[in-house]
Formats: sequence, structure tokens, C-alpha cells
Amino acid sequence: MNELSTKGLRGEVPFAVTQADRIPAKRYYDQEFYDLECKHLWPRVWQMAARLEEIPEVGDYAVYRNLDQSVIVMRTSATEVKAYQNHCRHRGVELVQKRGKARGGFICPFHGWRWDKDGNNTFAYEETAFSAENMCKADLDLVPVRLETWMGCAFINFDNDAPPLRDTLGEFGRKMDGFKAEQLRAEWWLAAKLPVNWKLAMEAFMEGYHVATTHPQLLPYGVTNKPGDARYLKLPDDTVTVTFWMTVGSTMPEEVDSRQFIDAYAEVMQTLSEGMAGMTSPEEVEVVRSLRDTPLPKHPAEAAAAFRVILNDAITKYYKDNGMDCGDFNALDKQQLATNVNFLFPHFFMLPVHGAASSYRIRPTGPEECIFELWSLKRYPEGQEPPVPEMPEPKPHDDPSWPPIPRQDYANLPRQQRGLHSAGFEFMRLSNQMEGLISNFHRLEDGFLGGADQESLVKGMQTVSGAIDMPVKYWD
Repeated sequence: MNELSTKGLRGEVPFAVTQADRIPAKRYYDQEFYDLECKHLWPRVWQMAARLEEIPEVGDYAVYRNLDQSVIVMRTSATEVKAYQNHCRHRGVELVQKRGKARGGFICPFHGWRWDKDGNNTFAYEETAFSAENMCKADLDLVPVRLETWMGCAFINFDNDAPPLRDTLGEFGRKMDGFKAEQLRAEWWLAAKLPVNWKLAMEAFMEGYHVATTHPQLLPYGVTNKPGDARYLKLPDDTVTVTFWMTVGSTMPEEVDSRQFIDAYAEVMQTLSEGMAGMTSPEEVEVVRSLRDTPLPKHPAEAAAAFRVILNDAITKYYKDNGMDCGDFNALDKQQLATNVNFLFPHFFMLPVHGAASSYRIRPTGPEECIFELWSLKRYPEGQEPPVPEMPEPKPHDDPSWPPIPRQDYANLPRQQRGLHSAGFEFMRLSNQMEGLISNFHRLEDGFLGGADQESLVKGMQTVSGAIDMPVKYWD
């Protein structure tokens, strides 16, 4: 039992988490709970609003929408990016609908009012027809939205009293700084419309416990997924091996053949490249294939550990030889910064294996529907970056064009959402070791909904943001 109190909360939270390993089902579909999230969570958290390569030049802007809020993210100088609420100060018309360039500023398409790139109102048609009170310049300027840039992204927050972004990043910040994520550029960008609660969509990526059953193609050479077998790949000295695959509920063979092992490793890397939204790059897969004659220890865990070091060195060299300094991957491993799936509260993921990464962003559109976006991110030599992908139109969750691995998850999620409504299902039953991040997320959300003090919320965000597959943790 992990019984919890609501100590420190000023308001009552419906369907609150009172036992850390049990999450009430109604949090995923109750309208009152969803309304509380809209009122007390989203206006107070840092949201990833745009990738900076969307707005490379002065005057370039992108549009970010979440719930009923629309924000313009704009480059106003070579070193500065600003955000404004996306509405005309006259009668509320959205000024822009999608990415573009404001060469002379913004013009309302309804009555022609104008603003420059710094948000200053520069023209109001027939202004003498309005009262002096309605023509107060300070009131006519575009409403700024708090913005901070980091990791090649623009983050916005509607709460001017919220702590700085960097104060909330925790382990996620250290990992992405070490990974030099600011050097990544979008190769492609897709979006799915899922008939599930936004939290449910995220939780499929908060644990690797489901991999052996849902994604068996990610199991490494010689692994079976027999229930009850060894849970972790371990060296003889009982040290957990760092690998890019999950082997929960799986077992390895007693001995491995070096070439077969490396060929299978390359196949999994290929699967992650093609099937996991670009989690690895084709170039990295070719580096793996170039090492196929490398001798490795016979013991499977020793082979995995030895090959990880060899491959890290080879991929580090590949990037440096091609003018892309992305850090030393073995150094990241030694600092325990090289995890593959990383979560940033409340709605953002980065999934690096070596130098490339997938990235996810989830936004609610109702109690039981959401938008799930996927980016494939790569490093490119300077001057060889691809064109910036257009903002995608969300596709149905069952569209056959989805990469195989997200498609497998998207197939499970609507079934789970429907199952939560069953009269006999009252709460999620979590592993407090492998599914602890789900619990940590929900208990932090209760802090926002119940009015916890800022110090507690900052500690919670620092604790929750980081690697997945973490155990239940407490911060008060």
C-alpha cells in the first residue's frame, strides 16, 4: 500500500490519486476533471510551442494552438524570439492561421488594423470613430506571452509567475544538454488524431513494459518473450547493461555469435529508423553494418556491453568526421545520461538512441480525444539542412501510412479508452517499479489541480521530467 494524503492542496481534486500505484479510471474521461485541467494545469505549465528552425529569419512566425488558446511565435531579431496572443485587439479575429513571414507586421483580414513585429499597434481604420478609451495604445498592442528558448525549441507559458523553464527541467535538461539536442533539425513532422484521452496517449510511451508484447520486432537477437523469464540484461557482476532495447519479461541465449549479434542489432536499428519515427538515422545503421566482423564476447550481456562501447566510438567518429560535433556517446553512458525515451512534463518526449531522435508532443482536444505529433530529428552538416516540414494535418489513428511501431500503439489505445468505461474497472493497477512515471505524473497533476505551493510543484516537475521506466518517487 502506498497511501497518500492531500496535504498541501488548497482545493479538492476529484478522483485524486490516493494510492500511488492506483490511478482512478475517471481521470481519463470525466468532463469535470478535464475542465480542471484546462483551468488549472495548461495555463500554468511550459508548453513546447515551436521548433526554432520553423522561424529562421526575422519576421518568420509559427502558430501554436492548444485548447482554446492560439499563440504567434515570431523571430523578431537574429537572437530574439517573442510570442503574442493570436487575436486582433478590435474584435478578436485570429491574425494568422499558419506559419508565414510578416514582412511589414500583421494585418487583420477583417477591418485592416495593423501591428509591427514587436506587437505595437500601428494602424486602426477610422480611429476617430472610437472613444479615446478604446484607442488607448497600451491596450491595442498585441498581448505578449511569456517565452523561453532551449534545445532548439520555443516554450511558452501563460503564467507570468511560473518558475523559469530551466528550473523545471530536472534530469531531462541534463540529458538533452549532454546530447546537444539543439543541433537537431526536423526531417519530417506528422500528426495523428487519436480517440483517447491525452494522458492515456502519453502513458503508452512512459514505460517499456509493453514492448515485448506490443513490439516484438524490437527484441534483440536470440531473445524470447516468455513470461516470467529474466527481467533485465545483466553482466556477471550484476551491473545492468546499457542497451537500446527493452527485455522486460524476456530471456537471452546462453551464448551469442558475434556476426549474428551485430546483424540483428543492425536490424533493430533499422526498425527504429523506419518504424519508430526516425529514432535512429540510416547513416547510423550503416555504421553498425560496417562493424559486423567485430569479435565480441560469447556471453550475451558482455557482448551487448562491449558492442555498445565500440558502436558509440564509431558513431561519435562518424559525426565528427562529417562536421557534426554531437558529444561523446560513451561519456554520456558513463554519466548515465544516455537513455532512449525521455519525458518532459507535461506533454513532450525526446527519444534518442545515438545522434538522431524521435520527438512527440501531445495536446488534448477533448476529454477523450487528442492530437499526437511526431518529429523525426537528425543532425546535418552546416548548409545541408532539409526544408522545414509544413505543419501537418492530423491523420486518423488507423491510417495505414503510420510507421509500424506507432501504428501498433495506436491500435491498442482506443481499445484501452473504451475499456476504461467498463463498470467493473475502477482504477489502473501499476507496477511501482516499471510504471512509476505514470503515477508520478498524475500525482504532480493533482498538485496543479489542487493548488499546491510552487516549491512543491517545481520539485515535482524536476522529479517527473527525465527517463521513463522510473519507479514511484515522492518529492514532498
